[in-house]
Amino acid sequence: LLMESGGGMVQAGESLTLSCEISGLNAAGWYRQPPDNQRELVATISRGGDTDYLDSVKGRFTISKDLAKNTVYLQMNSLKPEDTAVYYCTGGTFIGIKYYPQSRWGQGAQVTVSS
Repeated sequence: LLMESGGGMVQAGESLTLSCEISGLNAAGWYRQPPDNQRELVATISRGGDTDYLDSVKGRFTISKDLAKNTVYLQMNSLKPEDTAVYYCTGGTFIGIKYYPQSRWGQGAQVTVSS
């Protein structure tokens, strides 16, 4: 079972850090699902530490991992109201440049950004 933590309610411009423990952590990703919208991939980190981001969060969000703790993080700075969503972490794998999440999903962490 995956469990995300660190969500909350903040004002625009503030920061939050999400964390998630994933057993056997290698590659990982963070998804989000805004209200009344589809789930989207926000950030990924490969086994070797290469990262990639959704265009709208580049320069504001940072994904990282601590293999000793089997934990992946999402540092979110300069938050905007449009970042409001439920955020989910996943373990996964890359085939080529494409990220494939595992079938396990946590309950998600609610992030609410007010203007």
